[in-house]
Amino acid sequence: QVHLVESGGGLVQAGASLRLSCVSSGRTSSNYAMGWFRQAPGKEREFVTSISWSGGSTDYADSVKGRFTVSRDNAKNTVYLQMNSLKPGDTAVYYCARSRRRYTSTLQSDYDYWGQGTQVTVSS
Repeated sequence: QVHLVESGGGLVQAGASLRLSCVSSGRTSSNYAMGWFRQAPGKEREFVTSISWSGGSTDYADSVKGRFTVSRDNAKNTVYLQMNSLKPGDTAVYYCARSRRRYTSTLQSDYDYWGQGTQVTVSS
């Protein structure tokens, strides 16, 4: 079993930055890709970014490309999401997830373990 815990969310003003962290415990996640998804009120959960098992490959949603950066430290079993130039449209609950695959994927069906989420609220 894998347990994922996100942290780092909060309330910020537009233009600010936040860094989310996702710590994995239980069975190792270092051999699998990891992803971040988000769900805004009244909307479906959507893909944000994914990082391969080694960190050598990443993928981003168009809406966050150039503003968000995903990284991982396998020695610490942690994945990070650096979010810069935040916009009110980024307001959502952000979820960390572990993929069944080693390489990046935008598909939620490719992820088998999910965290509880952390709230990010961006005010205008």
